[in-house]
Amino acid sequence: MSDIIQLLPDSVANQIAAGEVIQRPASVVKELVENAIDAGATQIDVSIVDAGRTSIQVIDNGKGMSDTDARLSFERHATSKIRKADDLFNLNTMGFRGEALASIAAVAQVQLKTRLHDEELGSHLVIAGSQFLSQEPCACSVGSNFMIENLFYNVPARRKFLKSNTTELNNIITAFERIVLVYPEIAFTFHSNGSEMYNLRASSLRQRIVDVFGKRINQDLLPVNVDTSVCGISGFVGKPESAKKKGAKQYFFVNGRFMRHPYFGKAVQSAFDRLLPQGEQVPYFIYFNVQPEDIDVNIHPTKTEIKFENEQAIWQILMAAVKDSVGAFNNVSSIDFDVEGKPDIPVFDPHNSSVIPEVKYNPDYNPFREESEAVISQAHAFTAGSQVKQSRMGQSDGAVYRSKLPEQWDELYAGLEPEQSAMHQTIFPEQADPSSSESIIAEKSPSHYQYKGRFIMTAVKSGLMVVDQHRAHLRILFEQYQQQLAQRKMHAQKILFPETIDFSARERVLLEKVNDKLDAMGFELSPLGNNTYSINAIPEGLEGIDIQALLHEMLDQEAEHGGSSIQNVYDHLALSMARAAAIPYGQVLGNDEMENIINSLFLCANVNYTPDGKNILFILKQKEIEQMLGGY
Repeated sequence: MSDIIQLLPDSVANQIAAGEVIQRPASVVKELVENAIDAGATQIDVSIVDAGRTSIQVIDNGKGMSDTDARLSFERHATSKIRKADDLFNLNTMGFRGEALASIAAVAQVQLKTRLHDEELGSHLVIAGSQFLSQEPCACSVGSNFMIENLFYNVPARRKFLKSNTTELNNIITAFERIVLVYPEIAFTFHSNGSEMYNLRASSLRQRIVDVFGKRINQDLLPVNVDTSVCGISGFVGKPESAKKKGAKQYFFVNGRFMRHPYFGKAVQSAFDRLLPQGEQVPYFIYFNVQPEDIDVNIHPTKTEIKFENEQAIWQILMAAVKDSVGAFNNVSSIDFDVEGKPDIPVFDPHNSSVIPEVKYNPDYNPFREESEAVISQAHAFTAGSQVKQSRMGQSDGAVYRSKLPEQWDELYAGLEPEQSAMHQTIFPEQADPSSSESIIAEKSPSHYQYKGRFIMTAVKSGLMVVDQHRAHLRILFEQYQQQLAQRKMHAQKILFPETIDFSARERVLLEKVNDKLDAMGFELSPLGNNTYSINAIPEGLEGIDIQALLHEMLDQEAEHGGSSIQNVYDHLALSMARAAAIPYGQVLGNDEMENIINSLFLCANVNYTPDGKNILFILKQKEIEQMLGGY
């Protein structure tokens, strides 16, 4: 029987390896930029065409390579970063396996221009499909210039299953952001189809975060810094008011490498216990500095899953550091009480000694100074227990007494007689009209009752119905916006003083994707350059709404549900607008307003659930009420 096991050619082996290492154009950008960082570059330029399908170019000013190193770098498992197996546990570089360039060259057409700083000429290398084509001297700048063209040209199945250009561009931006956030001391530029999307100068970490994600995130960042024998933790965490249900920027980095770690994410979330609404998350940019021997980064080809030796200890340190940061900057939300109409109670100051108020009076004042001696003697006699007849106190003495009183004394009794007569009126009428009792109840009892500014309670045939006012209004507005979008009947409202809004590069890509839909909704945005836009018009009915927050939320929705049908996109946009315009909790409603909400709710297609599946109302049966009261 003949042998059936054979050794695969290097080209086939490299294509197989490329299936794990080079999954999409973003993988190419990641590997090449990481190599440039390991080469000591201070300026890295990335340029792509057609989301990487046509070309990917990465230029750096690093140390460069010699002719021999340039040729050898495309061989499988050729690397300058490790020498022996023990080096895997003491990694200080981004890449280490030596598979990236070999995998890229196996599925694309590659050109490399590189030159050492002490050489006058560089080397120009051309490889296509793992086939070495040419290598010749050339004039080029110090560093390396990689040009990757026609990715997956020899693997049609891989190229066919690439996503849309918008999706692939978002993946490239994601990989690019994860790198630039670690190295603020390196300058980066990023161009897509000749348009500049990033121009990041060397700066501090906080400034780098602002340059990547926009100016509005600057006010929400709280610094985190702690250094222990186990690990060092630094970075920034968002304020509680910056929390979002979706689209929160959450990044973990360890030793300059991006990682995913849900366990540590729960530690950050636990630090905000009772400060965040349920389901919302804060942004964070946390950087771990751990000894290389205490972590293992070689457990996944993408090197984003990292194993820690002391995870529980780091978890406690991280939670304590975030709590300390939130508390140090007095960012714990205070308890607000309703003080309207209440007296102003001063705060106790121990250094301000209180002074007992003095009672000022006139010691010479005597209201009986003008009375006659006869009246005074009679008063003394009366107090001594003498029997004084009423006739003696009548005309003569009473006349004397009144004559000595002030002239305006009678004015004190003015207006008392009507009150006294009112006191003698009957509180309860002698006869009540039974026929009017029901009308009185109907007049005094409102048809709807608002409970704690959140729920609308109304009587129905089967019992008592309780309606969540915010969710009910959300359902009403959602169906209205949904219908208007489908019929293209939304009207734009011009803004007297246009607002400016700053987008990140990722949001700008999404904005170009949904710009036509936003125009149909009534939004009018005009570019001002440098990812800044002017808001000239908004849909009618959104006055008083934070339009900037609404647009950011709509783009986050689009990023999460990218590639959906037009109807799904309209639904996401309508839901975002309805959430922004719905009646908030705590708003006091009149009876007419509650009546309008109830009537409009029962005209909706679905009265029981919100668009995201939450209950709107429930009915407390009359029998249940009677059972709770012990029956009748």
